[in-house]
Amino acid sequence: MSIVTLDSRFARDLAEMAVPWKAEDVAEPRLLALDDDLAVELGLDPAWLRGPDGVRLLVGGNVPEGAAPVAQAYAGHQFGGFVPRLGDGRALLLGELVDTEQRVRDLHLKGSGRTPFARGGDGLAAVGPMLREYVVSRAMHALHIPTTRALAVVATGRQVRRERLLPGAVLARVASSHLRVGSFQYATVTGDEGLLRRLADHAIARHHPAAAGAERPYLALFEAVVAAQARLIAQWMLAGFVHGVMNTDNMTISGETIDYGPCAFMDAYDPATVYSSIDHGGRYAYGNQPLVAEWNLARLAETLLPLIDDDQDRAVELATAALQSFRRRYDEAWSDGMRTKLGLRDHHPALVEELLTLQQTGRADHTSTYRALATAARGDDAPIRELLPGPSAAPGSHAGWRSSRTPMPWTASTRSTSRATTWSRRPCPPRSRATWHRSPAWSTP
Repeated sequence: MSIVTLDSRFARDLAEMAVPWKAEDVAEPRLLALDDDLAVELGLDPAWLRGPDGVRLLVGGNVPEGAAPVAQAYAGHQFGGFVPRLGDGRALLLGELVDTEQRVRDLHLKGSGRTPFARGGDGLAAVGPMLREYVVSRAMHALHIPTTRALAVVATGRQVRRERLLPGAVLARVASSHLRVGSFQYATVTGDEGLLRRLADHAIARHHPAAAGAERPYLALFEAVVAAQARLIAQWMLAGFVHGVMNTDNMTISGETIDYGPCAFMDAYDPATVYSSIDHGGRYAYGNQPLVAEWNLARLAETLLPLIDDDQDRAVELATAALQSFRRRYDEAWSDGMRTKLGLRDHHPALVEELLTLQQTGRADHTSTYRALATAARGDDAPIRELLPGPSAAPGSHAGWRSSRTPMPWTASTRSTSRATTWSRRPCPPRSRATWHRSPAWSTP
């Protein structure tokens, strides 16, 4: 008998968004990596997981009795274009478990085979990308950045065809949940307000229970997500992390980082850094991440308007006010984090701006800069003198709205294809004034 107990609350509460499915058979699975600490945290025995029954669980072949694996449905804006039906094309939610701290966690597979949402894909994953997600998610957790976490990577023994044949693998990952902005977009597209309300109630109970007691619980839910995402993006920026593909289906309601596809920690400091081969316009560049997060949150607000107030104008007013807190929350979190990194008691924006300018013009390594500063603070300033150029550097900035001098690499409108708050930017040549402005457009086109 399996020692793992998995609940199926998502599948029960939101059956319209869950397609019962099973993982493809893996004849000879072989464990490549296992996070023993995470296994213990989940109440699982690492030794059992390394055994044949445990490894089969990690590829979806040994499903505990009573569990109901499903592929989750969601929609999303991908590079600004809305896709009403995405979903888990190569992934399965095995179920929810309760960890040793009594927290509900999803156990989820990636690369487990085609589902009805596959859209022509093979549903498989290669060893390399799955090991990358394992390593990067562990690094993010060690940096205290909220993240989904990789429990294990298991080789499948089958070949995966990409540009060439590659060895296949399945990733088992853990999250507070896999609810996304795209989940709410999918519920909205169905036209079923009852489903949307149940999804919002599910999210409140799972992630933001304090919202349940608010005068306007669904507005409070939105405010909580705004706050969580503001903190998360600030932590990304402070660590030099570039997500790569910040589509709305890759933004969680919990405020955890999800989907480590084309991502990296920035080497040479440059706000225009991009880590996606298909991001030709730099939409998801490092310096744009706060702006994109804010835009994604506007898309979430759109879905919640019918729940916030029966009067649409009033709902728009309330949602807009909540969304406008994002920049303040982000700036506070980023400034506090930068002050801590530099060991400052008070805010010194001019000093921080000068440091970032020197990093950008000198192509200084983002991580090594702060290590060199720490070394200099201990009395040896040689590393910092070698790392940064002199004072003749041209101006730069760490994020789109903090400086009017930052060259931002994309100029296309990010207008939503649904009821929207439109964010746009005037064309801006390098090292000229970059003006971001907001024009409310909460209306159906």
